[in-house]
Amino acid sequence: MSDSTLWLLGDQLNLDLDALEATDDVLLIEAHGFAARRRYHAHKLTLVFSAMRHFRDDLRDRGHDVTYLEADSFGEGIATFLDRRPDVAFRLMRPASHGAGERLRGIVEARGGSLILLENELFWTTPDDWRAWTGKSSGGEERNGKERNADGVAIHEDGTADRTYRQEDWYRHVRRETGVLMDGDEPEGGEWNYDDRNRETPPDGWTPPNPPRFEPDALTRETHAWVRDRFDTWGNDSIETFAWPVTRKEALTALDAFVARGLPAFGRYQDAMVGGEPFLAHSLLSPAINLGLLDPREPVRAVEAAYEARGGEPGAFDPDVGSAGSETTLDAFATGGEGDGTAADRSPVPLNAAEGFIRQVLGWREFVRHVYRETMPELADANRLDQKRTLPPLYWDGETDMRCLSEAVGHVREHGYAHHIERLMVLSNFAMLYGVDPAELDEWFHLGFVDAYHWVTTPNVVAMGSFGTDVLSSKPYAASGSYVNRMSDHCASCPYAVSRTTGEGACPFNALYWDFLMEHEETLRGTGRTGLLYSHADDKDDGEREAIRERAARVRELAAAGEL
Repeated sequence: MSDSTLWLLGDQLNLDLDALEATDDVLLIEAHGFAARRRYHAHKLTLVFSAMRHFRDDLRDRGHDVTYLEADSFGEGIATFLDRRPDVAFRLMRPASHGAGERLRGIVEARGGSLILLENELFWTTPDDWRAWTGKSSGGEERNGKERNADGVAIHEDGTADRTYRQEDWYRHVRRETGVLMDGDEPEGGEWNYDDRNRETPPDGWTPPNPPRFEPDALTRETHAWVRDRFDTWGNDSIETFAWPVTRKEALTALDAFVARGLPAFGRYQDAMVGGEPFLAHSLLSPAINLGLLDPREPVRAVEAAYEARGGEPGAFDPDVGSAGSETTLDAFATGGEGDGTAADRSPVPLNAAEGFIRQVLGWREFVRHVYRETMPELADANRLDQKRTLPPLYWDGETDMRCLSEAVGHVREHGYAHHIERLMVLSNFAMLYGVDPAELDEWFHLGFVDAYHWVTTPNVVAMGSFGTDVLSSKPYAASGSYVNRMSDHCASCPYAVSRTTGEGACPFNALYWDFLMEHEETLRGTGRTGLLYSHADDKDDGEREAIRERAARVRELAAAGEL
């Protein structure tokens, strides 16, 4: 029998892979070079390396023969392994990052080895599923009179794409194919999307459910001390506030806790922002899913089963109901977890909460993965608006009087995390209106967020958050301070006046927003759904426009100097 080993990467840490069933021989290479080249968040590095080391130990406990190598690069690690076993054949699940599979194959072959790429099991849908959908469905808006291309879509030098994909169309297709949250051929409840029920802010005094905190064990503490000593990091570097799951068992506990306590309130308040509350009712499961500790099917099926066991009408969550009797466990309706309980004892799961969460994982996560696959490498450099400014210092130090930005950046600095609305409508929105190069913003997200990988940040940040290309949206996600005011309590305690656009003390978002529309009018007017935006811009006379430009220039000057 030929000598072979299964090589698993640091974001493929799943104990139940089919690929593991075929072999007891596993290779893990802890490559450090990437962490030395850039300043990553300390908690991100601790999470990645601690999870790998725990995974190694868990595999060994299950009887696998694990070779664990620490090296500066994959090339160095492969060379060391081939010195020991020169005739070995490597098997590797195809990495999610663009071109990584072919690069790693080249590394192995250059050192005399061979590598077989396997299908990545840690996504629900496959490239063939995507090609089948793009070839047979409307799937999006086509331009330039071109036929649908089932093998990819071109992004041109000016950032325009031959096609704008619609996530909603893909989401409905995958719901039908998987049967998730379906009633026969129709969506559960009669509607596909309950997003209009998920835009509320919690009442004053509402206390969000406490997320689980996983006390760092000796191995995590040892790893963190090594990270602090070895690498130049940024953000909070205290181990005492590190709370992310680093094992399969902890990830299941986190899933259990969300379904029990967070899910009932998640839908209603998923877009809200509250001062001093970085997590609200969000699941915080994305780091565990993106590392492979959870298969994406698990949280989707657990949430679906929770709805089936204790489902309620859309909007049924009552924030005034206390937490007594609301505990539950996955044992009642999913594949893991601890404890006991019955459906009658638990808080109802409104349909909008279940659907909203499932859309994030089954819909959006799968969608951006495929768009990334098809549009790289052009996607990474797309810059349709030709934005070239560098990030202002506040993105690194959090020093700003703008309450919304101070909160969002503070969450990233403290936890390596901010929820999706803070990412899109505060951090990305401000950077886009300010004029930041999309690639630089993408890099900032990649360095600072514990759940960030190139395949997921690039479509979200470059395409969605920066409108570097129209492959994901026909218009930019641009908003003034009124959106932040509607979805948060930040503006009430902010020294900047959200009701004002010009003059000292006016909300910086407002002038930047109108200046952005004026600066990019030639590109944006008539694009997608921007007609209404420009109808309001057209109402402004020359004097108002000049005052807006002056205020926007002043905002950019203050931000660049670290004085905003």
